[in-house]
Amino acid sequence: MPEPAESYNPWTIVNVVFQHLVDAGLHPVLGESGHPGEPAAELLRALGISPRLEGDARITDDIRAELADLRSRMLDDP
Repeated sequence: MPEPAESYNPWTIVNVVFQHLVDAGLHPVLGESGHPGEPAAELLRALGISPRLEGDARITDDIRAELADLRSRMLDDP
């Protein structure tokens, strides 16, 4: 029976990388121009890790906004 693939929280990986950079005397900044989600995803991709959408708060925010809009239009609920 094959072993299940390991999975990690992508932010844990980002944190490990940042801690390594800090230990080396560097001062990493992620997302200084806005939401850090996309720069973090790019870092993960550079390490060969595919970021998962459910870990991206922007996706959740977009879904909530769309649901609020639908409720407003369908239920006449401001």
